[in-house]
Amino acid sequence: MTPVEVSRGDGPVVLAMPHTGTHVPEAIFARLTPRGQTLADTDWHIDRLYDGLLPGATVVRATFHRYVIDANRPPSGESLYPGQNTTGLVPLTDFDGAPLWTDPPGAAEIDARRRDFHAPYHAALAAELDRVRARHGVAILYDCHSIRSRIPFLFDGLLPDFNIGTNGGATCAPEIEAAVARLCAGAGGYTSVLNGRFRGGWTTRHYGRPAEGLHAVQMELAQSTHLATEAPPFAYDTAKAMRLRQHLGAILATLQDLASFPGVTR
Repeated sequence: MTPVEVSRGDGPVVLAMPHTGTHVPEAIFARLTPRGQTLADTDWHIDRLYDGLLPGATVVRATFHRYVIDANRPPSGESLYPGQNTTGLVPLTDFDGAPLWTDPPGAAEIDARRRDFHAPYHAALAAELDRVRARHGVAILYDCHSIRSRIPFLFDGLLPDFNIGTNGGATCAPEIEAAVARLCAGAGGYTSVLNGRFRGGWTTRHYGRPAEGLHAVQMELAQSTHLATEAPPFAYDTAKAMRLRQHLGAILATLQDLASFPGVTR
């Protein structure tokens, strides 16, 4: 199976989906614990949730699961959140801190996974961002994520519905950050936070270079916004999703409009 799928559009917005994939090679799957084999930490149904929301958007989606290797972690393996519980490049525990492997991968195997999965995904994403920027003079990367709303191992209490990450404003123009924050705050019945527990993963931090015409925003959605239950079988709730899609569509349309705004273009 190819590690990345690309749906090429002609607009200025690129949607990245590093954690929707569920493919795990058979030999790797056999070494996951029974708990790990449930693939619970998937960004369930994110591709379906965003499907068709912004005609002309480019979509870059990893097909492999984050337990194989996490496409939103630095290839060096350094922590994005020093001093906080998190998961690594090849996670050894799940989001609840439970072991994932009966036989954890060693350094040579991690190198191979980095080469075979992580590198092709980012090569494709970088190529699409370059193509889009060449066409429009600017590219806006919107990194699509979701996570359970309660995970004591990772954060206290209940996660807000919209978790916007710009690494403290470093990864995009102020106009982009302000617009996304405003739309999320104004979405009736939803809660939101800017640069809270999730400030943007490696994708956002690596590609977000506003001075070079590359802007990046991470959106981490609480899964309670679009799943019937945040436990197996992680079913998609159509009614919840339809309501949420209205707001996500407005965010993406605004990003597209901002691509021609003087404060965003170089």
